[in-house]
Amino acid sequence: MSPLHHETHRTHRIGWLRAAVLGANDGIVSTASLIVGIAASHATHHNIVLTGVAGLVAGAMSMAAGEYVSVSSQADTEQADLARERKELDENVHHEQKELQAIYQARGLDSLLARQVAEQLMTHDALGAHARDELGISETGTARPIQAALTSAATFAIGAVLPLLLVIFAPGANLIVLVSSASLLFLALLGLLAAYTGGSSLFKGAFRVTFWGALAMGLTAGVGAIFGTVV
Repeated sequence: MSPLHHETHRTHRIGWLRAAVLGANDGIVSTASLIVGIAASHATHHNIVLTGVAGLVAGAMSMAAGEYVSVSSQADTEQADLARERKELDENVHHEQKELQAIYQARGLDSLLARQVAEQLMTHDALGAHARDELGISETGTARPIQAALTSAATFAIGAVLPLLLVIFAPGANLIVLVSSASLLFLALLGLLAAYTGGSSLFKGAFRVTFWGALAMGLTAGVGAIFGTVV
């Protein structure tokens, strides 16, 4: 007998990968945009550094709170649906089996096979079968608020540190060009890493984060140059 064919899938990474990419991307873009905007307003080097640090701390906390609240809302909805499904299984298991059977028939199974599959799956784990096939809730995609919050906060801080370090050690005269160029490089690398981890197009992954990052920094620099004052 030939050995089982081993397949490697990436869907189990969806939860933390989304939060990580969002956090790192936002950390680089928002902090670099803040720095470029403040630098374009002719602020002092001290004020630019202070703005970057404040942006890092505020952004990391905002990302953690935002991810926790939003993903908790998703988790609450999932739990409410599961509680409702559990109640329906307790009250009318025959109807729930028919419902599951109809789902399998709609996917291409004949009536007899669909009924047998529904019976066996409900015997094994009725709630799990309905959660997966009726509600679309699976272990892979289930909401994890703490994981999302910590991942986003940590990756935001890492992303924000990169342009901030450039400000601390870079000469003031070339600050805008250096931070902008380096941040676009960081974004391109982030896009490549995220695309590689998720198994998607490397070019597409790098281009989309770089494009939107460049747009954000350009607009912020324009605002700083227009409304800034020489100090």
